[in-house]
Amino acid sequence: MNFELTEERQMLQDTLRRFLADKYDVSTRNAILDSENGMSADIWAQLAELGVLGALFTEDDGGFGGAGYDISVVFEELGRAGVVEPILETCILGGGLVAALGNETQKALVESVIAGETRLALAHSEPRSRYDLSRVETSYSDGKMTGHKSMALGAPNADYVIISARESGGVEDQDGISLFLVPVSDLELRSTPMMGGGMAADIYLDGLAVSEDMRLGTKGGAFPYLETVNAAAITAICAQTLGSMETATRLTVEYLQTRKQFGKAIGTFQALQHRLSDMLIELEQARSAVIGAAGYLSADPALRDRYASAAKNLMGRSGRLIGEEAIQMHGGIAMTQEFELAHIAKRIIMADHMFGDTDHHLERFIALSAA
Repeated sequence: MNFELTEERQMLQDTLRRFLADKYDVSTRNAILDSENGMSADIWAQLAELGVLGALFTEDDGGFGGAGYDISVVFEELGRAGVVEPILETCILGGGLVAALGNETQKALVESVIAGETRLALAHSEPRSRYDLSRVETSYSDGKMTGHKSMALGAPNADYVIISARESGGVEDQDGISLFLVPVSDLELRSTPMMGGGMAADIYLDGLAVSEDMRLGTKGGAFPYLETVNAAAITAICAQTLGSMETATRLTVEYLQTRKQFGKAIGTFQALQHRLSDMLIELEQARSAVIGAAGYLSADPALRDRYASAAKNLMGRSGRLIGEEAIQMHGGIAMTQEFELAHIAKRIIMADHMFGDTDHHLERFIALSAA
């Protein structure tokens, strides 16, 4: 099989890589991380102008991509540069749901997202849900929403938050879950910065007034769409981790070639060469896993989810090995904020806990394979 990028995707990759190499250095990122919002509105606008946000949506939705390989190309470059702007939250989660379920008025937001004018977020996780998409305790009835959403990624910087709520069924039933598009100005947020960049928020809903016209899609029928955007988000975070792993490996190679001990570069020591070889092998395995997840993103849901879980499990294990080896071979400098590896390693470790960790996806892969 030919795994080379198409001409359009190669152009997208080259353009984004050049832009980030020029605009997104360590000092710029550290300034963004230290800012109140944890993101740069200027960088966001420039990414939209380059067409990066549009590459994550289909032509029918006003973009020019939206396939698994478009997602993997974009997020690999974002991971390579350690970008912290809420692109996954806005385009994959929020934008994906609005594009799939929104009415004509709501779908107009997608064009605004592609233009960089609007940001979205999804509030679905709850304190007792862990990684179970179907466990929703937040309820909606008689125009009121009550519940508690935890760690809503990107919500502090969003203009609208998509909130899941149960309208029927038991707490863990797949049927009966609805989605509502709520302006962030109507919500009570308790914001927190995340390790490795980005912002999240807990949202407390105490009888929040939500009108019927805020609903996305049909009453109680949101679960299959949550599964779809979750699979896309897993593909994106795996590609992002791959990019981060590439950067960690590159920095380690450069350090081994320049750091000297006993009058010679430490990269000439056989023990360190063996450890670097392990990193390179894991990196190639991870690349194959991302290609698999991206290639099956539009497949039958059971097959799609099996490949997504296989990739997420491998990325968690390979990412941890590469992150730990890179830090150990660098020594203390790897833990300083002024050195790029410190941020990259945090991103790798944090990614394992997003959308299901290594153990969760191993169990899920086994269950899907048995079925």
